[in-house]
Formats: sequence, structure tokens, C-alpha cells
Amino acid sequence: MAGDINNDRSFWIRFRSGAILMVITVASIVLGGYVLWGVSLIVTLIGLIELYRAVNVHKAPAAFTGYLAATGWYVLVLLGYIFKNESFQDEKYLALLVIGFLIILLAFYVFGFPKHNSEQISMIFFGLFYVAFTLSCIFRLRITDGGAYTVWLIFIGSWGADTSAYLVGRKIGKHKIVPVLSPKKSLEGFIGGVVGAVLIGVIYSLVFKDQLSEFFNNPVLDFAIISAVASVVSMIGDLAASAIKRDKNIKDYGRLIPGHGGVLDRFDSVIFIAPIVYYLAVLIQA
Repeated sequence: MAGDINNDRSFWIRFRSGAILMVITVASIVLGGYVLWGVSLIVTLIGLIELYRAVNVHKAPAAFTGYLAATGWYVLVLLGYIFKNESFQDEKYLALLVIGFLIILLAFYVFGFPKHNSEQISMIFFGLFYVAFTLSCIFRLRITDGGAYTVWLIFIGSWGADTSAYLVGRKIGKHKIVPVLSPKKSLEGFIGGVVGAVLIGVIYSLVFKDQLSEFFNNPVLDFAIISAVASVVSMIGDLAASAIKRDKNIKDYGRLIPGHGGVLDRFDSVIFIAPIVYYLAVLIQA
């Protein structure tokens, strides 16, 4: 009886926090603009803190170079949005940001030696790409032509594929893919996730076909392809996050979202999918 009560309580805690997260996500994307930019930056900084905490460096002065570099990238993206000029996101600006970030970070490493080990410094540098650059692609896609519709492919490929994989895997999943990292993930669930994401993407494109036809020559086929690729990448992102946690012997990255863990726990697949969907959508439209 006590176990059932605890399970019910755990379910409702997870459901409530998941619903709140969903409302915030949907509202931010629908509103777009400065709201989405601000929410994305906040989520990114929280994600960096969680990632840096995994190697016990989140409060170190060197970690603040990571927070500043991430903020700097978001400022470049915002300037491109304000002035309607994507040149602020050109590789020359990103290269300057990355090189400057690396030099300052190495200065902390060298002059503070042996305060930080090489793994901690590498993780701080890695976070700029793994968290900041990837999550910024949600905002970057939202502000493109047709982005108000295309941006939802990120979540179709992530949460849609994840839900489909869970339902199929629970019913008929037998062949485990990576039992060491994720004992519950099966080949059947993976295939179900891809098929489910493609179906959702196709249905979505059919509903908004008239609007999407302004930006895509064949929105149904294009959305099916993007959804399929995104769903495959989703699994890799999910497993990569699990690998980092297993390597560091931690259950969750954080406790910000009751029942779900931290930001990185809930957005682990979104992190990988966002840049894939962004560049595929831009490439197909071009």
C-alpha cells in the first residue's frame, strides 16, 4: 500500500513538473523574439552549471569564462536578430569568440596550476558547443523564414520520438541496443521512435501544408526526412548524456525539475537535435 502511494505521488510530481515545463516551452516558442532568446539563454546557463558540476568546477573562476563565452555567443545571435543581419553569426565571429575563450581558459589552467585538471578545463571548453551553441539553434531556427512552423520539428524529433520509442519498446521491445548505458532501450523501441516521429512530422506538415508551401517545395517529404534524421540523432543525444552521467557516477545532472532531474536530463536529446534540424531546414529551403 505504501509503495503504491509513493508511486502515485512520484507520478503526479513528474506529471506536474512536466506539464509546467511544457507550458513554458510552448509559450516561449510561440511568443518567440526576445522572450525565447531570454529563456534559451537562461536554460543554457543552467545547463552549463549542471555540466560543470559533473566535474566539480561549476563555482570555479575558470567556469565563469564558460558562462561569459556562452552569453557572448547569445549576444551575437541577438544582434543578428535585431539588425536582421546573419553576419553576426558568421564563422569569423564564432572563431574569434572560441579562440579568445580558449586563450583565457588556458591562462586559468596554466597560472592556476594545479588547481584545475585537464578534464575540468576540457569540460568547460566543451560546454560552449555541447550546451550553448546547440540550444541557441532553437532561437536561430525560430527567427528564420517559416521558423514559427519549422521549430516544432526539434520537439517532434525529440519528445515525439522518445514517447513513441517508449510505447513501442514497452510493448514489444526485446533486443537491447546498449544495455550497459540504458538497459530499457531496445531496437524495436528505436525503430518505433523513428516511425512515430516521421508520422507526427508528416501529419504536422499536412495540417500546415498551405503555410509551409511558402518556404518548402515539398513540405510533407521534407518534414518526413527531417523528422527521421532528428529521431535517430535524438537517441544518440540521449545515450551520450547517459554516458557522461555513468562516467561520473551521477543519477541526474540536477534537481531543478522534480521527477525529471535537471535541464540537461530533460533536454539531452534536444541539445543534439536542435542544430541538426536548424541546418537541415536552412539547407532544404535554400
